[in-house]
Amino acid sequence: MKNVYIYCEGPTEEAFINEVLAPYFWNIDIFVIPIICTTSWNRNKKYRGGVSKYTKIKNELIMLCKQHPNEYVTTMFDYYAMPSDTPNISDDTLDIYQRIENIENAVDNDISMPNCHINLVIHEFEGLLFSNPRSFSKITDDFIVESIQQIRDEVSTPEHINNSYETAPSRRIKELIPNYSKIRNGVLLAKDMGIDVIMKECKHFAEWIEKIKTL
Repeated sequence: MKNVYIYCEGPTEEAFINEVLAPYFWNIDIFVIPIICTTSWNRNKKYRGGVSKYTKIKNELIMLCKQHPNEYVTTMFDYYAMPSDTPNISDDTLDIYQRIENIENAVDNDISMPNCHINLVIHEFEGLLFSNPRSFSKITDDFIVESIQQIRDEVSTPEHINNSYETAPSRRIKELIPNYSKIRNGVLLAKDMGIDVIMKECKHFAEWIEKIKTL
């Protein structure tokens, strides 16, 4: 059994890793362990979730890599929410896959730990949920499901859904389903459509999964 540590943005990603990724990888003898980003401390409490300064992310990743030098460390952060001081984050390459590869390579080079590979979700976790709009019937009516399907049909892949702050995947879902819950509903939808469907629809996500499988 191989251990893989996935340093992630918050409780939504933690739940997705535990409930969707973990069973998938367990079947091929890989144990995935989510580690939520620590945002701040006081004397009595550690605060977790959300992305703060890149330097804090970098320092925590280096520490994690040094604690587990013989095991793989990767990440699950939304590209959309990465801090402005992230290496090469201003890359404006038109092809989104090439742009993300450029940024991930720049971060990997900056962290410079052989057992670490950065992974960014394009553009955010909710984008993955457009892999199968029909799964939204679990939490809403057919009219809304059709609206979600229309959004999906406007782009080549779910990873291309994002043109601006106003049109990010999570905002589009929230506008259609005001009571949408990132953790409860997001993970339910991901489990319903299944990781194989998400991998089929989302090229960059699939490449990340395959990279973990072939360690």
